[in-house]
Amino acid sequence: MLLTTDHSMLLVVDVQERLVPAITGIDGVIANLRILLSAARELAVPILASEQYPQGLGPTVAAVADLLPPDCVAAKTHFSCAAEPAVAKHLDRLQRRQVVVAGVEAHVCVLQSALGLAERGYPVFVVADAVASRRTENAHLALARLRQAGVVVVSTEMVVFEWLHRAATPVFKTLSRLIKEQDVVGRPMEKKGRPPHGA
Repeated sequence: MLLTTDHSMLLVVDVQERLVPAITGIDGVIANLRILLSAARELAVPILASEQYPQGLGPTVAAVADLLPPDCVAAKTHFSCAAEPAVAKHLDRLQRRQVVVAGVEAHVCVLQSALGLAERGYPVFVVADAVASRRTENAHLALARLRQAGVVVVSTEMVVFEWLHRAATPVFKTLSRLIKEQDVVGRPMEKKGRPPHGA
């Protein structure tokens, strides 16, 4: 099953000020979240962000919050977004069946949200390079468990290029430029100078 803009929504889980400093690899996660959020905004994919007990963990970090549309943040106390009535109601109201999930922590709120949404009948796609935990082994265990449970594990580029569906459009050029910039900043490209998929 491919992701489509007509059926997808993006769920950003608990990327909050007092939580992220302890997360391993958080800079890469935030960079990929910014790509996902930019793609969702460009392609009119609905976005929902959750905040776990914001009185204690603070708001969503500015680097993510500045790409969130108005009125898309929901507070929760359940670890699972699917178990929080207000969040679940918001998800249901969007009437999008494919849920792309990213955020922290991979083995707690991301895992429980993804499994809970799958139990509610949503096809769930967890973005492996846009989730993390304080300990790397917990993130790896979470992804393994999600795969065993039938949740689809994807990458940021998989999501973006499936949403785009084709090249040679203005939005393709915009988003492929973001991906190329992340390649330069975050890691060396596998084949230097080769743009992604026809850019």
